[in-house]
Amino acid sequence: MSTTATETNTNLVAKNAFLQELVRQIRAQDRYGVYRSWEDRLVLAPFVVSREKKRQIKVDGDVDSATQLRVLSFYRAIAACIEKETGKLCQVVIDLSHEGFGWALIWCGRLMIVSRTLRDAQRFGYDSLEKLAAEGEKLVKAGVDYIQRYPEIANL
Repeated sequence: MSTTATETNTNLVAKNAFLQELVRQIRAQDRYGVYRSWEDRLVLAPFVVSREKKRQIKVDGDVDSATQLRVLSFYRAIAACIEKETGKLCQVVIDLSHEGFGWALIWCGRLMIVSRTLRDAQRFGYDSLEKLAAEGEKLVKAGVDYIQRYPEIANL
């Protein structure tokens, strides 16, 4: 009995807290209820961008609004996961130029817990859901570690 890629992706999303939170963040921004009936793996499909597809995306144009929303949802999901683990309120700021360069910042109190430079945001995405989940989990863990290491600053 073999499992298909669809079954594997569905199982991964069902078992991974970060991917579940990312789906919640995307659905929270869905004003018209488009994603309401979609399976979670389909909601996350735009985050999977193969290397070949990335090469085809031009970086000399503006970042489209769907890509901007994906970037924002990704970092909001990280912040929400950190909040769940620590009980501390986290804030997210994305400063992204129309050319695709900028910053993603997450802070708690006066403590900067995630700071990422964004380049070529037009090509934002990961090779697979596994890599998306791994990157999200890595940033969540780093943020939680900072809060645990410097609680007095995170509480300000």
